[in-house]
Amino acid sequence: MENIRSNARAVAFAAAFAAVSACSGQGAGTEEREMAQAGQPLNPLTTAGRLAAVPLASALGDEEAARAQFNAAHADLMRSMKVAVARRPIDRESARTVARQVPGVRSVVWVDRHNLLALVDGSQFRDQQTIDGICRQLEPLGDTLAVVVHLQDATARTGDDLETINRNCQLRPGDVALAQTRRQLDVIDPAIRARHKAVNAAAPDADASQRRADEAMRVLESSTPEM
Repeated sequence: MENIRSNARAVAFAAAFAAVSACSGQGAGTEEREMAQAGQPLNPLTTAGRLAAVPLASALGDEEAARAQFNAAHADLMRSMKVAVARRPIDRESARTVARQVPGVRSVVWVDRHNLLALVDGSQFRDQQTIDGICRQLEPLGDTLAVVVHLQDATARTGDDLETINRNCQLRPGDVALAQTRRQLDVIDPAIRARHKAVNAAAPDADASQRRADEAMRVLESSTPEM
């Protein structure tokens, strides 16, 4: 009778483990591995499979497997809540080294422990694809949910071209991780620049006003100390 119960537990554990593996393995084998994403709803099938596997593994005496399934379920929950894993910090120097390997990236500097600023060689590299490339390079180093990547065109000549774009590696543009504050790295607030352009564009000679506005912006930016 004991053997029957043991076999039943083994079969149930195998079924739960198979369900978890099937869900977590979706998308595997594609040419480009999907990036980690946070803030998504929990997959109920995956969560149920993990939670069922914990007591089953314990009953079979496999505490390591039980602990692994519990930790995986906990990690899924934290990611859905947009909570970065503090025990997986990204080494800053390693991050700077790998980020510079992304095409178009000229230099990289950490503004603080969460915000990474990359200067790129031209406006064609100031886009979300470059941010994706940097985040992919950072993923093996730790939890990228703690990192917001900012891009600025190092070849910019106007105030508009100098405007930075940014995004948390695992979230949509404009979204931030829990307890993470938004950081604005533009020398001049984009809202102020937009109002300035609107006022000058409404002048009788819009072209001349725009030229004066651009010249004033260049003088202002050249006289503003760098970060």
